[in-house]
Amino acid sequence: MGTVYDVLIVGAGPAGMTAAIYAVRANMKVLLLDRLSPGGQMINTNEIENYTGAGKLSGAELAVKMFEHVQSLGVEFDYKTVKKVTDEDALKVVVCEEDDAVYKARALIIATGTVPRRLGAPGEDKWVANGISWCAICDGAQYRSRDVVVIGGGNSAVEESLFLSEICNKVIVVTMLDLTADPKACEQLRACPNVDIYTYQDVLEFTGTDRLTGVSFRSTGADKTVRHVDCDGVFEYIGFQASSEIFVGLDISDKYGCIEVDSRMQTSKSGIFGAGDITAKHLRQIVTACSDGAIAANSAAAYVKKLSR
Repeated sequence: MGTVYDVLIVGAGPAGMTAAIYAVRANMKVLLLDRLSPGGQMINTNEIENYTGAGKLSGAELAVKMFEHVQSLGVEFDYKTVKKVTDEDALKVVVCEEDDAVYKARALIIATGTVPRRLGAPGEDKWVANGISWCAICDGAQYRSRDVVVIGGGNSAVEESLFLSEICNKVIVVTMLDLTADPKACEQLRACPNVDIYTYQDVLEFTGTDRLTGVSFRSTGADKTVRHVDCDGVFEYIGFQASSEIFVGLDISDKYGCIEVDSRMQTSKSGIFGAGDITAKHLRQIVTACSDGAIAANSAAAYVKKLSR
């Protein structure tokens, strides 16, 4: 039957890495899988200032520290893209795209997080990764001393706008509602001399021929004023959607695709747990993802030990 892991974790963000640490310390045989570099959405965050004990650092720096911790404990890790998961009662079977690799485990922890949501406006698909980005820390440098548009008004949008304001000539913030980020961050952004903010707007179109050159948007107020701004790049921060497509067959998700769990991170399927941003929850932060991962690993270890009795 080959190797059977005690706990298999899909997703190496803060929830998945914390789960791996707790599971291996519970004497579980652990496999951690992710198709990308460990860290999840955290690596796209320019500055983290609210992770207890870490002070101020970038998301990439914190991701490296977490993964080094995981490696120091001997957790097995592999870069794999999971394409199918089945529940065979005592065993959970994970099939990957690469060489149709198959892994089996007694317990499964789903920690695949979320992916950025798109607007669906005309022109968006044309300029994806070629003018439109979802990561200022990754792509901001190429717009140094140029004009950019940031779409969104939440924490990510405001924080990344602040970062871009330090390197770009002008930052134009367009949001469907008002700014909804932390009041302090909003105050800082409004004080930036090279930032223009347009609230209560609907994005109509991304324009350009050989390259992205501008964005058109319309006021949601009574006047319905249409504006067009020139820009060299766009950064979208309008929320995220759950990365749960491959788990649909397990019937453990809500109508939004988020994994439903109880206080022990247990899903409705015995031996399958969820952790982090993928779960149906109110607050999605690094610290809450780590908490979820610890609880999920503790519950998974208890489940595996119960199976072996």
